[in-house]
Amino acid sequence: MTIAILGTFDSKGPEHAFLAEQIRAQGFSTLLINAGCLDAPTLTPDIPSEELAAAGDSSWQAILSRRDRGECVALMTRGATAVVARLAGEKKIDGIVSLGGGGGTAIATAAMRALPIGFPKLMVSTLASGQVAPYVGTTDVTMMPAIVDVSGLNRVSRVIFSNAAGAICGMVAAAGRRRSATATSAEKPLIVASMFGNTTACVTEAKKILEAAGYEVLVFAATGNGGRAMESLIASGLVAGVLDITTTEWADELVGGVLTAGPDRLDATAKARIPAIVAPGCLDMVNFGERASVPEKFAGRTFYQHNAQVTLMRTTPAECEQLGRIIAEKINRYTAPVTVLLPLRAISVISAPGKPFHSPEADAALFRSIRQNLRPDIPVLSHDGEINDPAFARACAETLLAHLTSVGRSR
Repeated sequence: MTIAILGTFDSKGPEHAFLAEQIRAQGFSTLLINAGCLDAPTLTPDIPSEELAAAGDSSWQAILSRRDRGECVALMTRGATAVVARLAGEKKIDGIVSLGGGGGTAIATAAMRALPIGFPKLMVSTLASGQVAPYVGTTDVTMMPAIVDVSGLNRVSRVIFSNAAGAICGMVAAAGRRRSATATSAEKPLIVASMFGNTTACVTEAKKILEAAGYEVLVFAATGNGGRAMESLIASGLVAGVLDITTTEWADELVGGVLTAGPDRLDATAKARIPAIVAPGCLDMVNFGERASVPEKFAGRTFYQHNAQVTLMRTTPAECEQLGRIIAEKINRYTAPVTVLLPLRAISVISAPGKPFHSPEADAALFRSIRQNLRPDIPVLSHDGEINDPAFARACAETLLAHLTSVGRSR
């Protein structure tokens, strides 16, 4: 098995050389990839920085000649991402590890984020004890604090780097055992589902039906990070179908709530070309923190205090019209079988008749906009009930199963 060691060998050559020695001592091969381009490397790489630079930009020589550190980091980031993804796709590496400060961490973690979930990736960084979300994203990059700066070998850094070698070797060995076990046993096909507290009953019931049909169902909380993580897993190619019951994150993206999953939410399913069902779950609500955190511009709107830390705001008919158009335009890009299901009496627990977010006018605007903007060939099934009715959950699950079966027959 081969472990890629990606780093800036012009400034951190001896440290990466020590790491490589520790990895090879445990019986693994190494592939040294140099992402440092401002000075000559102090560690001879297997893949030089010029190869990364060429993969990052056709005008790489001009960029390097200017010796601007910011430009060079951006160039190496693009190049390392492309090269590492290619090596993993060609099965030439089984894991990746890096040591770095600010620049090295930015380069290496960008490359790691391009790799599939489950592919062993470890970043030993001076930044690992702080806010690591920009470096990890929605992937499974493991961040390990360097404790001291990655600047020379000493009694502390040797311990940290030795532990890092043991960690990445253990991860790669575990991944190898997992692949061997998978090769001898049939894994259940995977379905992902989006869920919120207000759609839990629906997703739970649908999940039971799908699992009884032989599928494994992974549920993601529609809380921004959850939606991004689900999109990332769909994009990885591991998913057979999508049960997108809870598209609420688009309400936060449009209106300015705190649980947005970004403008790419719903895009991965189109790119993956896999069957899906989509429902407008919880598009009646925009999420904020405690009541005092709600922007003043929303004064006079309808609110519901979910708890001391969560304040929900009802979407208006105008916002629902926009949400319907956005959701429809996203779904219009799907090429695999897809059906939209509409629960006409409530799209969340608190939008049911008699509940604080009940607004027939807003729901009608949402449903009308979805229908008007959706491609004519995409089915829309209306259910005369609430989103958490068992009958609606069954319709969602059974429709997705029918799509999965039709795709299986066509293949």
